Amino acid sequence: MDIPRPKVKRHRTRVMVITGIAVVLITTLGLSQLKPAAPEIERATLMISEAKRGPMLRQVHANGTLVPEDQRFVSALTAGRVDKVLVRPGATVGADDVLVELSNPDVQLEALDAERQLKLAEADIATLRSTLETARLAQTSALATARSEKKEAERAAAVAERLNTDGLSSAMEVERAHDKLAEANEKFEMEGKRLELANEALKAQIELRKADAERLRAIAHFQKERVTSMKVKAGAPGQVQQLDLQPGQWVQSGQPLARIATPDRLKAVLEVPESQARDIALGLQATVDTRSGVVKGHVVRIDPGVQNGSVAVDIAFDAPLPRGSRPDLGIDGTIVIEKIAEVLSVGRPALGGSETTLRLFRLEPDGHTAVRVPVQLGRASFDAVEVLSGLRAGDRVILSDMSQWEHADRVRLR
Repeated sequence: MDIPRPKVKRHRTRVMVITGIAVVLITTLGLSQLKPAAPEIERATLMISEAKRGPMLRQVHANGTLVPEDQRFVSALTAGRVDKVLVRPGATVGADDVLVELSNPDVQLEALDAERQLKLAEADIATLRSTLETARLAQTSALATARSEKKEAERAAAVAERLNTDGLSSAMEVERAHDKLAEANEKFEMEGKRLELANEALKAQIELRKADAERLRAIAHFQKERVTSMKVKAGAPGQVQQLDLQPGQWVQSGQPLARIATPDRLKAVLEVPESQARDIALGLQATVDTRSGVVKGHVVRIDPGVQNGSVAVDIAFDAPLPRGSRPDLGIDGTIVIEKIAEVLSVGRPALGGSETTLRLFRLEPDGHTAVRVPVQLGRASFDAVEVLSGLRAGDRVILSDMSQWEHADRVRLR
């Protein structure tokens, strides 16, 4: 006899599956709501500053060099080979002292050719003058002959009229005498005009040839100066600061050969970053560290242009320089912009400037966590910046470059 088997209820299994799925979903949702762990940073690698309230001195700090106030660059007027180097850097020279002797056979040949061209032009002027003067004298003689013929015709006409009055000559003879007189007058006038034209031609041609000769004389003078310039002179008294030539070296026209300066009159030239140069003005006080001492001065010139991200600022000294100061000496300078009596300030951030808003990491009271907060900055110095909002006195912030963690709002310090 068959016994019917009881059916197993499977609803308990379904409940367990549904419960498991729900647990997984809840766990996933919870994990997604968790914030990522804050990155950890070594405290020793960070620069931390505390916001303080009190006076702040706005300064601009920059490196630079000592530069002579009076200096002269000596250049080659013509290309040539260095034959002799008569002085070396450090030597004291006068304006007419020869520094370097050059040689160039082509320049000497060009000078000789220019002199020859000038002599030929002067000889042509002499020949032309002789030829034209001879022609002028011949025309003067022709004019004198015409004058004599005119006088003779005037006398013949007068005689013919007197004879005609006495009845000793006919009217035809009188007319013939007057015709010859008219012809003599015309010839005299024509010869006079020819003489005037001869004189004008003589003057014009001579002036033209003289102009050509003057041009050749200027060329010859220039070529002579080129030869003379191959003995390169200092041009001004002073001390040789730079001269790096060797015998046998070839130099080009216009190439700087030496630099002459007056070493006892120096100024400081600071290379101020362009981001800090906008507040600098003429007359501001400055201090310059020459490594041998600190000297006070003031701003006397600000370069209107920017080169390689910096602005050149000239500092004139208010006191004598320490011993050992010399041109091209590396220096450090500080320019005082203004003194602020009472302000909340903090150290200058690595990536921050003046009058901007930054998101800085502010340390929590426990000292192990830093939270990013917006901070509005105002006027800045080279080592400090004014805080307009976002911080209070006593707050500590990280000044180092934190761009590596720009997506994190919180960091831990270890």
